[in-house]
Amino acid sequence: MAKADKVATVAEITEKFRSSSAAVITEYRGLTMSQLTELRRAMGADTTYAVAKNTLVKRAAADAGVAGLDDLFTGPTAVAFISGEPVDAAKALRDFARTHPLLVIKGGYLEGKALDPSEVTKLADLESREVLLAKMAGAMLGTLTKAAVMFNQLPSQVARLAAALQEQRASDAPAAEAPADAADSPAEAAEAPVETAAV
Repeated sequence: MAKADKVATVAEITEKFRSSSAAVITEYRGLTMSQLTELRRAMGADTTYAVAKNTLVKRAAADAGVAGLDDLFTGPTAVAFISGEPVDAAKALRDFARTHPLLVIKGGYLEGKALDPSEVTKLADLESREVLLAKMAGAMLGTLTKAAVMFNQLPSQVARLAAALQEQRASDAPAAEAPADAADSPAEAAEAPVETAAV
């Protein structure tokens, strides 16, 4: 490869490291071109699967400020540069590796941190952002539905409470409004003899 081509390749890979949300480093020894094409399709349009010489990828990683990956750049190396949802691409790589053991996941890089193979697998086991958002939306909808039911029940509960208070007042009213004794009427009180004390 001519020096100008190497410089261009390093610049291109450096930019991919900088612009990607995550990267997964793999070894693809023994995979056919049709299998690599199948893998690229499985990862989707948001992931670029780049095959390059280890020395060039190592230099590009250093230029991009990506540290902790140098030991992974041995053997036939290909890097999955993920610009979309890292979970989805990690799932695609993990599932492909299960059915094609020649693909080896050696590690990765996410949010400034180097990942070992087990961490890439854990990433693949997570639910994607879309699934989490859908679950959150479902939970919020359930809460809103409960709130709507409660608010719809409030007027009828208030009406029942008002009716119960009115019945209680009605049952208490006859006792309070009972007629006074005949002896206590003002006319009879006026006619009653007044006793005077003896002097």
